[in-house]
Amino acid sequence: MQVRSHAKINWSLRVVRKRPDGFHDLETLFQTISLHDLLTFRKADRLELTCDDPSIPADETNLIIRAAKAIGSPHVAIDLHKQIPSGGGLGGGSSNAAATLLALDEMFELKTPRGRLEQIALDLGSDVPFFLLGGTAYATGRGEVLTPLPAVAPVPLLLLFPEERVSTAEAFGRISRYSPPLGFDRYQHAIADDLLSHANVLINDFEEPIFAKHPKLRELKRRLTEAGAAWSGMTGSGSTIVGAFRSQAVRDAAGSSLSDVRWRPAETVA
Repeated sequence: MQVRSHAKINWSLRVVRKRPDGFHDLETLFQTISLHDLLTFRKADRLELTCDDPSIPADETNLIIRAAKAIGSPHVAIDLHKQIPSGGGLGGGSSNAAATLLALDEMFELKTPRGRLEQIALDLGSDVPFFLLGGTAYATGRGEVLTPLPAVAPVPLLLLFPEERVSTAEAFGRISRYSPPLGFDRYQHAIADDLLSHANVLINDFEEPIFAKHPKLRELKRRLTEAGAAWSGMTGSGSTIVGAFRSQAVRDAAGSSLSDVRWRPAETVA
């Protein structure tokens, strides 16, 4: 079995408060995008993972292996063709985990109850439950309390991959103030009324503290706006900077003007 494992962006990400359990309550607007890894599953005598990116660990620390063990499937050999950069806020590892859960459940007809899948996903990581759903979704809690939203019409995106990397722990450690949630209705209205016209609500609370340490990221966001992006911002805890455009032509011209940073075109997907 071969499946795609899509990346995500956060249109908006607000850090609401720190919880007694050490996690943070968030309010975010998730969106899957066309950039994806490819996972291939084959029946095997033992559980093993191979990857064409040598920087990706293929041992027990990889969420793919942990997901395969957690769902209790027969042994498989898994091959990961990696295209989503790690450590960029695009959710590649979480997406891989969710894709593994869904693929093995189907491949071996495990018929795992949906609630059990969601609990396994949350145990693996805060973003993993979203990838069981995909599309556009409003999320609260750690990011696991999900409400699907109407699909955002295909939006041309430009993903910038700076050399700087930001760990999630570092990003949360730099948060010095919290933001009240805007509420589901605000985002629902923005999507119904052309999301890109509501850039004022598409704010990532990690930007201010991360940009203070890595000013190049702020500069990349500014350059995307100057190149015609209707909205630009950092996704997740960084460091990927995303620009959303109203046409592929403007998007592609913007990419061509950015010769000093690695970039890739993409689109939103339902």
